Amino acid sequence: MSLIEQAELPEKIRAALPFSRYLKQMLQSRTWLAGQLASHLDAPLDTAAMATFVDPPSLDRDSMRAALRKLRTWVLCHLAIRDLAGDADLTEVTETMSAFADYAVRVAHDIEREALVQRHGLPLAPGAWEQELLIVGMGKLGGRELNVSSDIDLIFVYPDDGDTGGEKVISNFEFFERLGKRIIQALADITEHGQVFRVDMRLRPNGDSGPLVCSFDMLENYFIAQGREWERYAWIKARVMLGKRFEQLNAITRPFVFRKYLDFGAINAMRDLHAQIRREVARKERANNIKLGPGGIREIEFIAQVFQLIRGGREEQLQIKPTQKVLDLLAGQGVLDPNVVTSLKQAYVFLRRLEHRLQYLDDAQTHDLPVQPDDQALIARAMGFDDYDALLGELDRHRAKVTQHFSMVFGDPDEDGHDLDAVWLEADDIPTIVPLLEKLNYAEPETSARRLQSLHRGTRYQQLPPKIKSRFDALVPRVVDAAAEASNADDTLSRCLDLLDAIGGRGAYLAMLQQYPQALNKVAELVSVSRWAAQYLARHPILLDELLDARQLESQPDWPAFATDLRRQCDNIEPDMERQMDLMREQHHTQAFRLLTQDLAGVLTVEALSDHLSALADVLLDITIPLCWRKIRRRHHEEAPAFAIVSYGKLGGKELGYASDLDIVFLYDDPHPEAAEHYSRLAQRINTWLSSQTAAGQLFETDLRLRPNGDSGLLACSVDAFRKYQLESAWRWEHQALTRARFSAGDPRVGEAFEAIRIDVLRQARDHDTLRAEVIAMRKKMMEAHSNKSTLFNLKHDRGGLVDVEFIVQYLVLAHAHQHPELAGNLGNIALLRIAGELGLIPADLAQRSGDTYREFRRLQHRQRLNGLRVEVSAEPISAHREAVSQLWSLVLEP
Repeated sequence: MSLIEQAELPEKIRAALPFSRYLKQMLQSRTWLAGQLASHLDAPLDTAAMATFVDPPSLDRDSMRAALRKLRTWVLCHLAIRDLAGDADLTEVTETMSAFADYAVRVAHDIEREALVQRHGLPLAPGAWEQELLIVGMGKLGGRELNVSSDIDLIFVYPDDGDTGGEKVISNFEFFERLGKRIIQALADITEHGQVFRVDMRLRPNGDSGPLVCSFDMLENYFIAQGREWERYAWIKARVMLGKRFEQLNAITRPFVFRKYLDFGAINAMRDLHAQIRREVARKERANNIKLGPGGIREIEFIAQVFQLIRGGREEQLQIKPTQKVLDLLAGQGVLDPNVVTSLKQAYVFLRRLEHRLQYLDDAQTHDLPVQPDDQALIARAMGFDDYDALLGELDRHRAKVTQHFSMVFGDPDEDGHDLDAVWLEADDIPTIVPLLEKLNYAEPETSARRLQSLHRGTRYQQLPPKIKSRFDALVPRVVDAAAEASNADDTLSRCLDLLDAIGGRGAYLAMLQQYPQALNKVAELVSVSRWAAQYLARHPILLDELLDARQLESQPDWPAFATDLRRQCDNIEPDMERQMDLMREQHHTQAFRLLTQDLAGVLTVEALSDHLSALADVLLDITIPLCWRKIRRRHHEEAPAFAIVSYGKLGGKELGYASDLDIVFLYDDPHPEAAEHYSRLAQRINTWLSSQTAAGQLFETDLRLRPNGDSGLLACSVDAFRKYQLESAWRWEHQALTRARFSAGDPRVGEAFEAIRIDVLRQARDHDTLRAEVIAMRKKMMEAHSNKSTLFNLKHDRGGLVDVEFIVQYLVLAHAHQHPELAGNLGNIALLRIAGELGLIPADLAQRSGDTYREFRRLQHRQRLNGLRVEVSAEPISAHREAVSQLWSLVLEP
């Protein structure tokens, strides 16, 4: 192109020419290109513009090849000019290239398929269903992040085997294999017009040695029998570019890529894969490769994708393709620090822009920095730097940060071993390890040494697979070290080892504790304070993930937001009942564990904790009702059922503990003739939903005996029948139970009807002497059932304990609510004692002291249970508290 011809070009094209020999060459050899570029430079190219340029209806097999190659020339030159002028950001460049690839593949497929159909007929399944070729884009194409001189990674899949329906019959496999080969040739053959894309098929099952196409069945069997860790990584980016049955294909690939559990073992697998790439780069002396070299593009992608492998099975929002969007999600979830994500994204954009400028020079698929001084100067100027040294300085700064962040995620914590490795390696030799434990201030070193020896000799440890065993071996010395920091080091070590023993066969959890020392230290801290916490973690090791994000552990629950989110998640996986049940259990355990960590840290009072646990139970009950209603095949309407769950006891009084069961009653208010049958079936399903043991554990133990007529009564009771029973047939203890009953979930109108019945029953006038005798008789029966033979004081059942307070309050409500309506409110025992004192029914000071006693006894009871102990304590330190309740009992019930 002469200087005169260049001068006639638009300024933006002339400005780009020094930085792209490819652009200059194309303008010189394609006379049509300058005008085409000039008329479209002000806007990005989209698929519509590409279709107008190609005009597919006018194409045959030969003209299609020329048209797509000319289109590529236009697209690439258009991008180079806009990018170098600062008009196109990275997203526009990669999205335009990805859209072009999608379009080119589709055009090639449609024309080549039609030619094959003309010859062989349609490919059909045995049921005469027409079959299609699904084309899967992998790598950057799958993530819509294609670079400007990229090849494309494809995989060809078809649904079902069968034969074509034409005169020259061939199998579906042969049909799609021929189609695949034709598509590759249409895109990859080099003609006088160049090439559309180099096509790489090596990511297909068995790589180059495998068939070019595979059926759904073959792909699924391959994943099960031979799928490797690096293939899971590769399939993260997989995107179906063409084919309507993509959901069926996704159902096959998703379980292979994304595990249902938190797969921390992926870190080690990705670390190994990265080491292989590093060795290859070093072997080829390509340390200046900005994609594969230290601190390069691949390391940023690895950071994003390893967390997709770890968490994507449980957190579906992470099952996305684009690297920068994944990083943003990880920052939002607290997995990565927002500042780290900002640094990684800045480096990613810088490296990708540099990658494109390297490729604009000669349209070469290169990621290597130039060695020629002239090219170095050109690249520096194209990146906006005065000279190459300035560019290298900025590049080194970004790569150093990426390397630092990569090391934080993928660094091997066991690379240099541990000072206490001998404690585990020599665990069979008690005399050798006892002195080591003494130096660590273990109070009972011989006991702890024998616990280590027992674990080391145990069948479970000895039978671990070598890979998992190596993780176990690396962890134990760190556990010994972490436990030594606790004031009760021996107990802490024993509890930690019990946990390791319980999860030892699940390498992902060992990998997590191995990779994140802060999580291991937090485990030691928690189990040191609470034996129950250690047992809870052993039952639900998935909760170990919670220890990685301190923000989650410290934040106060937002129950309305939690309910909205969980309801959405359950709706999204409808009608998968098994997964819904597991999801609710996982979420319940997660929320309870977050409360537990705050509880053990002293952040929550017992009252606040119980309020939260009760609110959590209410949410789960409310979500359960519609989920179960949908599962009933025969139901008299599709709308939300006129049905409610009423809670009694601990949940009714909002005094729920971590392991409390639920005393619940099912009510409905529906005149339909089949309502009783359908709501009884719903009640049964709800009870099963709550109490069944699944892979994720149990939601709640339930007790349904407080319904009218107890075990012999119907599971679901109409509001009218409940009213009649309570007013005419209920025992006195059932009225006592009503003082701590409330609407928990379901139809608020049914809840209001229940509350009206409850108030009517509680406000009945009663003979005080008769009531007193019945309450005393019931209390005596309870004491006989829970007689205490020890010298310790049972906080719950002994005279002056928690049950005495509850009975006193119940008597006061039933005796005086007809005169004092405020006593009928479900306000809790402490508040009702205070109100009774203010009303003059009991001495105000004694009401205050008894309320304080109730609060203190609940705190002590809670502390005992957290350490797996019986609710019995030495009587002397709490004698004053006990005396207050005993005085009030005598005053109210034995005057």
